[in-house]
Amino acid sequence: MNKEELVYHTPVLLKESVDGMAITPGNVCIDVTFGGGGHSREILSRLDKKGHLYSFDQDEDAEKNAPDDKRFTFVRGNFRFIYNFMHYYETTQVDAILADLGVSGHHFDDETRGFSFRFDSKLDMRMNKRGGETAADLLNRATEEELARIFKLYGELNCARKLAANIVKARAVKPFERVNELIEVAKPFCPPQREKKELAKVFQALRIEINKEVEALQQMLISAKDLLKPGGRLVVITYHSIEDRIVKNFMKSGNFDGKIEKDFFGNTTSPFETKKVIAPTDEEMERNPRSRSAKLRIAIKK
Repeated sequence: MNKEELVYHTPVLLKESVDGMAITPGNVCIDVTFGGGGHSREILSRLDKKGHLYSFDQDEDAEKNAPDDKRFTFVRGNFRFIYNFMHYYETTQVDAILADLGVSGHHFDDETRGFSFRFDSKLDMRMNKRGGETAADLLNRATEEELARIFKLYGELNCARKLAANIVKARAVKPFERVNELIEVAKPFCPPQREKKELAKVFQALRIEINKEVEALQQMLISAKDLLKPGGRLVVITYHSIEDRIVKNFMKSGNFDGKIEKDFFGNTTSPFETKKVIAPTDEEMERNPRSRSAKLRIAIKK
């Protein structure tokens, strides 16, 4: 892995996640979150000339990291559409699928994207800059009830209603445009000792809503189940309780409620067998702070 990749994004649980894919040289694999390409390059290192890797990313910045390799296909698109894209490429059964969820270090460190409260940039937060509503658009358009729902559901904020009311009050004076304007409105609801964590939850909630991350994740998981061969591996790295709950429930039961269903003979109908959850080591957490909240989940298609 070269220096530029590390600057773009330091892969989390790199060896553990790719080991979890149980790759053999001739496999066909999918990396649905290409980013800086760290996981993809590790996958490619384990494939021979008969193997192939399809990597997805909707961000144009990520495409610049694509390797020049005949065994590799970069797909610029949201991973929620992997089923359609793979049928387009006439590859309807694959051996392993990897997803590293959340936001890359590149997005947090890019001062122009609005993902971080460290920089006073425009309130954008779109993974795909080609279109769609920005965070500023949402803050200026949504009703107080909608905003309260977003902050409670995706930020798990106890102050969701009060924050929503304050946003509506503030935008009546001046529409939101920049990060610092949101911080000024949100700070009164963030205890000083937890200010950074609470602000991170505010930004997380908006990002999830803007990018429709929950819907995309659910659609991707359903598609992954259909695309995997029997014995195929689904490997997912999660970072917060919302996405982890979705992945855990789906791997356990094949649905998002986590309800185990049984057939006439009393056998569970879950499409997967799950492995033990893997957490980052102390060494990795020190080397890569982003990994501190990470969980690696592995499921095998029955």
